[in-house]
Amino acid sequence: MDRSALTMQTSRARKSAGLATIAMVVVAASCTEASSGRKLEEDQTRNCVSIADRPVQIAGGTFEMGTGALYPEERPIRTTTVSTFWMERHEVTNRQFAQFVTETGYVTDAERPVDPDLFGVPLEDIPPEMLEPGSAVFSSPSFASRDYRDWWQYLPGASWRKPYGPEGSPAQANEPVVHLTLADMLAYAEWKGGRLPTEAEWEFAARDEGQYRNLQPDPDEANTWQGMFPLENKALDGHDRIAPVGCFEPNSQGLYDMIGNVWEMTADYYTPGRDADAVENPKGPLVGQARDPLNPGFASRVMKGGSFLCAPNYCQRYRPAARQGRDPGMGTSNVGFRLVFDNFPG
Repeated sequence: MDRSALTMQTSRARKSAGLATIAMVVVAASCTEASSGRKLEEDQTRNCVSIADRPVQIAGGTFEMGTGALYPEERPIRTTTVSTFWMERHEVTNRQFAQFVTETGYVTDAERPVDPDLFGVPLEDIPPEMLEPGSAVFSSPSFASRDYRDWWQYLPGASWRKPYGPEGSPAQANEPVVHLTLADMLAYAEWKGGRLPTEAEWEFAARDEGQYRNLQPDPDEANTWQGMFPLENKALDGHDRIAPVGCFEPNSQGLYDMIGNVWEMTADYYTPGRDADAVENPKGPLVGQARDPLNPGFASRVMKGGSFLCAPNYCQRYRPAARQGRDPGMGTSNVGFRLVFDNFPG
């Protein structure tokens, strides 16, 4: 498909209704990531295997969706059934996204100038850098803080090509692609012939014995934040930022990084609780029912799996049932996605 056709089916609008909203957008991704763009020496010794891009079949079945163990938005627990589908083994990588861009000429939202009318304030009140193409990047503060505004910044020049900004290292081929809006993800999905998973499909595929326990994964199990967030990441897992796909063992379904590394977007709209009666291939609430207290005014989508900087003292969302709302209109440096298919892609 050529770029013009893709563009007609995507939205360039950034859902930022003011300068304060730029900051609020990123709190929805509350498990955040380091901005150093530096890999540790340990990263060079970890055995990150090469993973085939071929998806795996997830045989349909029935499972207990949700948990009552920690956060209220994960309730209620209900017996849920999903049909068979195919899921990509790993998050969409920079290598895969680059092929899409090469073949279509697609330009992501983070690479486009920001429309000043979206801010709803006089032009002279908008800092010029906020109108430049860019995205939201985490920067570890030099002091202890519980305020996300102390560690997130809108960084001109940050995009999937340069995830840590124009002065940072370029995107690595086998790392998950980030800094994408929902429109960018859907454009890629259409080109690939797939779709975003429903929340139920994602959680069903992520299930694994022991992963519903309220414990941080061991450093050899997943890429999360070891240490006191947001000040010190000990990086005992060998990474102080996004890890390449294939650095940790897959789950029992043959899927990599379903826990940690980067958050993964799903197709479902977000509400703080879930419908206890929607148990047969549920697809979440209607758009008019979407509600996200952390991002009011936007029809957030559900994201799953936590990010590579989820820490016990700030975010314990490294479990299949964990969920959070995600504003679809602006990318950040710790949110990615993977596709599912109703039939094996030929």
